[in-house]
Amino acid sequence: YRRCAAGGRSANKTGTEMDENAQPLFTFGVIADIQYADIEDGFNFLQTRKRYYRNSISLLNSATEKWNAEPVQPSFILQLGDIIDGFNKPRKASEKALQTVVNGFNKCKAKAHHAWGNHEFYNFSRDYLMNSVLNSKHLESTSEFQFAKHVQENNPEPSYSYHFSPAPNFRFVLLDAYDMSIIGRREPSRKYYQSLKYLQEHNKNKNRNVPPEPTGMEQRFVEFNGGFSREQLDWLNDVLTFADNNQEKVTVMCHLPIYPASTSPICLAWNYEEALSVLHSHHCVVCFMAGHDHDGGYCVDECGIHHLTLEGVIETPPDGDAFGTMYVYEDRMILKGNGRVKDRVLLYPSF
Repeated sequence: YRRCAAGGRSANKTGTEMDENAQPLFTFGVIADIQYADIEDGFNFLQTRKRYYRNSISLLNSATEKWNAEPVQPSFILQLGDIIDGFNKPRKASEKALQTVVNGFNKCKAKAHHAWGNHEFYNFSRDYLMNSVLNSKHLESTSEFQFAKHVQENNPEPSYSYHFSPAPNFRFVLLDAYDMSIIGRREPSRKYYQSLKYLQEHNKNKNRNVPPEPTGMEQRFVEFNGGFSREQLDWLNDVLTFADNNQEKVTVMCHLPIYPASTSPICLAWNYEEALSVLHSHHCVVCFMAGHDHDGGYCVDECGIHHLTLEGVIETPPDGDAFGTMYVYEDRMILKGNGRVKDRVLLYPSF
């Protein structure tokens, strides 16, 4: 197992000392929680936070224009989930709204890798998503290896997870945070019943979108969250083992955060501790990116892994922005944020 120690990171230069003329190995864009709907502005469930449903497409267009104008073109875009809002479903506008947002992404020169969040499942079934433009698994890198292929072939309920390598010695892994979920799975599937039993054990409320406790870590056991199956975590372990052996640097992404200090407890994946255990047992992981918490968040864990939760577009006022471009170097990644997304220097762990 990896040795975890606070402050276990080192680099030759600080972010402010970085040579501004140094060329990155590659760059990529990142954006989260667009939640577009062609409706008037509204509020969250608690009526405490304003949401700008119709304007979110304007903020996406602002992001694509910026990415297209970058001197170093992004190699890809990470879209961290909740691409359209659940309000589209009762209005029978889900497909139209999705096409509107996809048209926005199509203006970008870089291809997007799409994570799935709770709002994807409010609008569509898993079968629909698997056959939709939001399944970006076709962008997976398959030339190097295909770990646990037999698991996917023999599993009647596979997860939506894959990995890709945009440059030598770098790998990105997309995880399915609703692999175990009662909104991501439907009766009579095995994973649905397992998820329902798990949620019922932790949340006795009739409305399971209401947290079982008003404060603390138990808040995460709500219907709008989900978790990772054992099969998916075993697959992740295989991918990270390969990356360890090949001295790769790995960034993992999904919709739900998995580190408490990077988010509100109510936004955490159900079994975040199991996912962290897998990441912490490998040397290769440098960053974990998520959405879901519209306030965003950031921290470095005891193993030196950066946990970046991106601010949500949906709660960004019309005169703002919420996206970023990551510049990738040999010893760090530098996030250039726009609007609510802050600039950050992410030094790679060194032990």
